[in-house]
Amino acid sequence: MKGKVQKIIKEYAILSVGVLLVAIGVHFFKFPNNFSIGGVTGFALLVSSMTNGAVSSGNLVFIVNMILLVVGLFVLGKEFSTKTVYGSTLLSVAIKVFEEIAPMDKPFTQEPVLELAFAVALPALGAAILFNCGGSTGGTDIVAMILKKFTSFNIGSALFCTDLLLTLATFVVFDVQTGFLSILGLALKSLVVDNVIESLNLCKYFTVICERPEPISKFITETLHRSATICDGTGAFTKTPKKIIMTVMTRPEAVMLQKHIKEVEPTAFILITNTSEIIGRGFRGV
Repeated sequence: MKGKVQKIIKEYAILSVGVLLVAIGVHFFKFPNNFSIGGVTGFALLVSSMTNGAVSSGNLVFIVNMILLVVGLFVLGKEFSTKTVYGSTLLSVAIKVFEEIAPMDKPFTQEPVLELAFAVALPALGAAILFNCGGSTGGTDIVAMILKKFTSFNIGSALFCTDLLLTLATFVVFDVQTGFLSILGLALKSLVVDNVIESLNLCKYFTVICERPEPISKFITETLHRSATICDGTGAFTKTPKKIIMTVMTRPEAVMLQKHIKEVEPTAFILITNTSEIIGRGFRGV
């Protein structure tokens, strides 16, 4: 029971870090530069500007997210993730708090491309962390879940078209430079998220061909506390029997294993491949 509670606390702590990264990127870099890169924050930015700030972007994010949460809970019921509720609520509150304690009347710098880099990178890193934990910041993700339940729409394409329309609106609401920068930000967003997710999950897949597998497999199981599969093989040129060891581990463990193999079996032939999709015990559940 204690271990389960600790696991939940750890998960929500990581979720909180991810949400705060998104909130920092949105409040300190996206809003001051008028970068509308889709989503609820982009919608809030446009509406706030069109009403001459009658309602702040932070307030609009809070209002829209809360409405979507209520609709999502009502329509999806048990299918609705508590992590999404937590992420959406925390993001709305965090942006509102930042708006109160650290209002941004203008950008940090006079370099819009530099500002765009942080406006894309910080929310992308946060979104990747959330995705890795099975959570999200709600918003248009809730709309996607509802559409998925009741329609056969291609959700990915629908969300991209929505984001694109919100981004194109910056040309009308703001100016040409902001519009082009927002389009660039939209193009970079999905690329950065995918690469960050892959980097977070990156592991090393080893295929070791050797004659003495025991010292290597013992190090893997007893020192690194990983497992491995050993198969029989035959050298195509020498016709001599070989052993093939297959194992997967994290990057720090991979460095240790590579060093150990060189010490105990210097003639071993080693193939090391990057992999980010590993499902099984010790890695990610199905």
